Amino acid sequence: MVNLLIITTLSLWPLETLPSVPGTDKTHHLIAYAALMFPVALRKPDKWIVIVLFFIAYSGAIELLQPFVNRYGEWLDMVANTSGVICGLIVAELINRFYPPISNRAR
Repeated sequence: MVNLLIITTLSLWPLETLPSVPGTDKTHHLIAYAALMFPVALRKPDKWIVIVLFFIAYSGAIELLQPFVNRYGEWLDMVANTSGVICGLIVAELINRFYPPISNRAR
């Protein structure tokens, strides 16, 4: 949940101007939400769909709150956030499928 705290802080921190960092804003959103979803999906919780929906809804809430803290909320940011959640889920599923935990491997 540290990732969620970092995303929230960085997304809602009031800024005069956006810092100059490599890559696009949408790429940063995708990477942040993929990093948020990946460890959760890797553990394969029972209610994973609820967690996916929560992360997507949470990203939407952040986009709605940003105009109140001198930031810009954008629908394309939410698309990038959702894409990141899905990418994190897919990568974790691929790892779980091809490299299952040792306790699940045939002996």
